[in-house]
Amino acid sequence: MARIVVSIRVTGPECVDSALVDAVRERGAGADMVEWRLDPMAEDPSTVEVAERLVRESPMPSIITVRDAREQGAYFGSDDERRELLLAICRRAKPMYLDVELASVERDALLRAALRGLPEATRIILSVHDFAGRPADLARRVAAAASEPCGSVIKVAWMARSVRDNLEAFELLAHRPKPMVAICMGEAGELSRGLAARAGDLWTYARPVTGDSTAPGQPTASELVEGWRLREQSTSTRLYGIIGWPVSHSRSPALHQAWFAESGVDAVYARLPVPPEWEHFKATVGALVDDPHLNFRGASVTMPHKSHLVRFVCERGGQVDAPARSMDAANTLVVRGDGSLEAINTDALAIRAIASELMGVDLAGTRALVLGCGGVGRAAIAALSAGGAQVTAWNRSPGWAGMAQELGAGRVVEGGPRWSARSAPFDLVVQATSVGMAGGPDPVGIPAPLADGWPSGAALLETVYEPQVTPAMELALAAGVRVVGGLAMLERQGRLQSQRWLLDWATPRQD
Repeated sequence: MARIVVSIRVTGPECVDSALVDAVRERGAGADMVEWRLDPMAEDPSTVEVAERLVRESPMPSIITVRDAREQGAYFGSDDERRELLLAICRRAKPMYLDVELASVERDALLRAALRGLPEATRIILSVHDFAGRPADLARRVAAAASEPCGSVIKVAWMARSVRDNLEAFELLAHRPKPMVAICMGEAGELSRGLAARAGDLWTYARPVTGDSTAPGQPTASELVEGWRLREQSTSTRLYGIIGWPVSHSRSPALHQAWFAESGVDAVYARLPVPPEWEHFKATVGALVDDPHLNFRGASVTMPHKSHLVRFVCERGGQVDAPARSMDAANTLVVRGDGSLEAINTDALAIRAIASELMGVDLAGTRALVLGCGGVGRAAIAALSAGGAQVTAWNRSPGWAGMAQELGAGRVVEGGPRWSARSAPFDLVVQATSVGMAGGPDPVGIPAPLADGWPSGAALLETVYEPQVTPAMELALAAGVRVVGGLAMLERQGRLQSQRWLLDWATPRQD
């Protein structure tokens, strides 16, 4: 079972008391070991004494690290000075582990010889870091670390270029020549940290609740224990996730993990950022589906990939439900037990239910305006028109009129001169663009048709849920109309996704 190492920076002797308090708190949150990052204070003459006290009073076994600036650390001194510092720390503080860069050992023959002669009380972690991307000579570096006698543990960490980098890290672990830690940094590297127990990592790293992280993408210990269920993972743990661009703001992991716990199933749910292009989607989702060890069983799919999901499942010979096919948009991927694929759309069902509740009447005859003809916009057009609403669709870019009309829109307004939503009476507005979304292209804006003010008396169904109150919602609330925020939409369609995945729960994956 992978342990959790919390990394705590110590910037000076005055910080020791608070650092030890932080370590006690992190142990309570689930950490098993602590890495004391002393490179920010390495030029202070009291560094060895500080290391002694930290190791002696630490509530957990200690790793001491004085990271070289060439691998994004804060030590800028000479190799000779650092060598003497590291050896003095080992002799006097006797930490369980000392982390030293492989490049430093290869560069400094005196350091290599000294580390080979250290007492066994302190074991050496030979580490490799690349904050720019995957090292071109990664295989060589792993082999060199494996063959170096002074090293007890190999650690490799690189900035993930895509979600697929995690799978390479897992492959390294599957063939590890020594105890090993393999981590992909950054948002795209979340899987390598969250699935550490399954993958075979000796440990994984967490950031403290207070203080800075020591590498991009570090979760907290409590996030690993509670959200990722790190203590409970096994090879049978199923993986689900949210695929989109961006997904850093997504609340779906918390919701789905809570529903999994409620249902008593062995599953975890991850953020899976995939750039907007079809090629990225095809390559990443294909790798996840095809990996024989990952136990990937499905995903929520959000903008801009809902049409890509339909195409992907069709090309793989899978099943696309009728609503998703008609809209050319699916928001749910199901990987069945036999490995076959299914794409479905739960957005339309959620929108129709929420709109009916919001209006308090049957939708027949309701005058509805749908802003945006992307995946969720097309779902809104189809759902509302199927319920008998009179739908007007607006989209900023042209080319969607035919599809919108096929889905039931009686009128389509595309691009061109600015069009005002106040030019016609509406009972309901569905805001289905990315305008106003945190992390989106226009986080503080409102869709152009609302620039002249809110359509008198029209209720609002917002589909953006981050922030909880969007600029469009502020406009509607100021007009005194009924408003439903995007969280309601997220929860309704997400619950339908979870229910669909659970239908396959009794069937194990056959690869």
